[in-house]
Amino acid sequence: MRATDPSNPRPGWLRDLLSAARFLTRAPLPADDAEFDAPFDAGERPLLRAGWRFPAVGAAVGLAAGLVLWLAAWIGLPPLAAALAGIAAGAAFTGALHEDGLADFADGLGGGGPEARIAIMRDSRTGTYGALALVLATGLKAAALAALAERDAGLAVCALVAVHAAGRATIIGAAAALEPADEAGLGRAAGRPDRAAWIGALALGGALAAVLLPLGAALAAAAGALAGAAAVAELARRRLGGYTGDVLGAVEQAAEVLALLAVAAALARA
Repeated sequence: MRATDPSNPRPGWLRDLLSAARFLTRAPLPADDAEFDAPFDAGERPLLRAGWRFPAVGAAVGLAAGLVLWLAAWIGLPPLAAALAGIAAGAAFTGALHEDGLADFADGLGGGGPEARIAIMRDSRTGTYGALALVLATGLKAAALAALAERDAGLAVCALVAVHAAGRATIIGAAAALEPADEAGLGRAAGRPDRAAWIGALALGGALAAVLLPLGAALAAAAGALAGAAAVAELARRRLGGYTGDVLGAVEQAAEVLALLAVAAALARA
């Protein structure tokens, strides 16, 4: 942990947390120092180095999305509508950062080689593969959340907090397991997480799931998140040679989708 900078009274852990929140969300946070204005600069404290802050921010995003879902259910919306409202709120809170990464990664897979694929991923336009990936991811999340909300809206809120935290934890794990594929992209600029970073991130993500969900559902969420993240990471390794910022967004979304499906399946059997 960094010592406090005399020019900035915030302790290092708080600066880490706020810089992650500033990068991962669209929350109106203060920015009164140079490092805060460029949280992904690979300088003294690269973005991916303090991995624990990613699942912490993810939990906050999940809570915001969950509260919208709960309110929608409370006013009488059907479970599917409440689930979609929660998903929309989460995307709005993050500026659809990870959804954009998923779409770009899916589009890039259609390229003829690593360089061509990365070039396609840089294109801001969404192609057929990207649109299909977004539809499938949103539909699967909505179906799982609707099943949870029909059972218990409070349980759906807890699941959202847990899977959003787990999804952000897998970002750190994937970045530790892969090499950056693009010299000029965020994957390089954000630095590489060290062992303490990825262990801390996965531990916090797992701990939140264990606290918020029944044991069987928590284990299912962890297994689903790891399976989704590992599948995307391996695909990125084979097709791109490593990770980019878009790959990490796709990792997060795959982890969320499979974690939610696993939780819904585990609780349906309970």
